[in-house]
Amino acid sequence: MNSEIRSLEPKEVWNRFADLNAVPRASKKEEQVIAFMLDFGKKLGLETFKDNTGNVIIRKPATPGMENRKAVVLQSHLDMVHQKNADTDFDFATQGIEMYVAADWVKAKGTTLGADNGLGVAAIMAILESNEIPHPALEALFTIDEETGMTGAQGLEKGVLKGEILLNLDTEEDNEIGIGCAGGVDITATRTYKEEPVPEGAGAFRITVKGLQGGHSGMDIHKGLGNANKIMNRVLFDGFENYGLCIAGIDGGGLRNAIPRESSALVVVDKVSKEAFEFEFDELARTIKNELKTMEPSLTIAAEPAETPGAVMELGVQEGITKALYAAHNGVYRMSADMEGLTETSNNIARVIIKDGEIKISCLTRSSVDSSKTDLANTLRATFELAGCEVKLSGSYPGWQPNVNSPILKVLREKYETLFNEKPDVAACHAGLECGILGQNYPEMDMISFGPTIRGAHSPDERAGITSTQKFWKFLREILKDIPEKK
Repeated sequence: MNSEIRSLEPKEVWNRFADLNAVPRASKKEEQVIAFMLDFGKKLGLETFKDNTGNVIIRKPATPGMENRKAVVLQSHLDMVHQKNADTDFDFATQGIEMYVAADWVKAKGTTLGADNGLGVAAIMAILESNEIPHPALEALFTIDEETGMTGAQGLEKGVLKGEILLNLDTEEDNEIGIGCAGGVDITATRTYKEEPVPEGAGAFRITVKGLQGGHSGMDIHKGLGNANKIMNRVLFDGFENYGLCIAGIDGGGLRNAIPRESSALVVVDKVSKEAFEFEFDELARTIKNELKTMEPSLTIAAEPAETPGAVMELGVQEGITKALYAAHNGVYRMSADMEGLTETSNNIARVIIKDGEIKISCLTRSSVDSSKTDLANTLRATFELAGCEVKLSGSYPGWQPNVNSPILKVLREKYETLFNEKPDVAACHAGLECGILGQNYPEMDMISFGPTIRGAHSPDERAGITSTQKFWKFLREILKDIPEKK
């Protein structure tokens, strides 16, 4: 199946991508891909090592005639988001990603593709093993754990890197040159509850929300996509008052940086209210699907009879937590006043688990303005604390402040216009790139970000443009030819 991927142009990039996608590389479980990358560098005879955090660094000398150019750091992250459709039988821990070609796209069968940031990694690998591409002295920096905390970038110590320019290959629009990004903070609300007996004569239902697109909780948050956790809560809200609905459990969403696509809840309703519940549920489901029909045409909201559970949540906690989830902000909080069209601050209610007397709600708040990030984080903290939850803020990382006077930006802008006869989109993004974190220990390093077009990152609909990858590869090679001389 992946043989058709290996025949795509540029073969040197797609072959390295296929090699990489044969290696399991979940965030925080990168042992295999670290070993793979160390072996790759050493087989090339290049200086290759792993730092104390687990990041892999490979150094390659300048090609003849390029020794007087500034040294360049080529940077991408090794880990990928592991998401799959509920009906896809796949083990990320043991299986390689199964890819196929669909028109001008490379996709995966029912799982995330790993183009984020695997295509960047593959392009760097292709540069490292080439004997024909002119370039200055290179340091390839392959970071770990970008998707679930950016701990690789945070753990990179001062003095490890020698380069003066950093090219981050993690932007997902091929006409975009990134000069800034949002920071973020994880917000986790937890509490316990007492389990109560199921009311006598109550009937059980399994409620499912699925078929949503999902997507990247930064890059796609402004699109108005459905959030399965918010939709599920809307369905359950006021359920006790109207039908004696009691919640036995909820399992919604997945990773903190993926917009939730699915949620499942086990509930019971009063026997006398069963018909009214089914009728009103169908009406509400139709209403929600009609609201979201343009963006979420495949959304399904269903309630099927289920086996009666052993216990349900205590009603006081159920009321408080459903109200908190209704009140908790999800989506865009504020648009940037300085950059038109840029989301400044947002929140993703990523995960809701209610099970066996415990509640856990996980959110990721992003912002390019630290004070606004703190404001929204405190809003969410207050909302969940009012429902009796303990709220922890963790994993905070800084944004990357744009530098419109960057020398490498000038190089990329001029090169792009020459190669493609159009102006690039110079922009900041709402995703969390590692440049802001790396800049804390390397404040003098001139940083820029670009990459091939990728759609649906962090979801099983993830796909990478074939023609776009060819464009990206040409752009990268030409940039390396024109790196400024050392001062």
